[in-house]
Amino acid sequence: MVAAENRKPTPNQLSLDLPGPTAYLTGHNDQTGKAIIHDRRPIQWHRYDEDKMAMAVAHTTEFPSDLNKDADVKAHDSKMEASGGKLGLVSGGGTVLRYVDFAPGYECMMHRTQSVDYGIVLEGRIVSILDSGEEQEMGRGDVMVQRATMHAWKNPSQTEWARMIFCLQDCKPLFVNGKRFGEDLGRGTEGIPSSGNDQ
Repeated sequence: MVAAENRKPTPNQLSLDLPGPTAYLTGHNDQTGKAIIHDRRPIQWHRYDEDKMAMAVAHTTEFPSDLNKDADVKAHDSKMEASGGKLGLVSGGGTVLRYVDFAPGYECMMHRTQSVDYGIVLEGRIVSILDSGEEQEMGRGDVMVQRATMHAWKNPSQTEWARMIFCLQDCKPLFVNGKRFGEDLGRGTEGIPSSGNDQ
């Protein structure tokens, strides 16, 4: 067993006091069929909004995933290589597992994706802000099921970084009162391409 004690920041990480995460991919031994650790991948961060927010894609899938002959891992690697690691927030027909770190006092852009997102607080506290003005503060272990709504995230601490992890899942187009609600990205997203799943 490999110890998980060495949690130094991973490449391009802004929040130096938070642990450096690793994605562990399982698989099967071709001869015995027994489960193995297929790969260990330190998280690779990208910085946004004047280094107040960092995001990293841990893994992507298509749905349903094809695990035969590691087709799913090859598809993920191909997608990451083609994008230079900067994907749209959502992956059409699949999922994106994404880390996001928020600087002290930082509030990200108000935005919406055509997706259902499980947003889980890993470190610190986060305030979810909806375009209605409604706010909800969340602590470690809390999850916001974000259902294609216009929202922002704020780190209320003035001294500590906060971290969330998101699983974003493609969804069908959303209509409210006859109006289609597609992807809408705001400030601070320069360098993030459109997801392209709401065309």
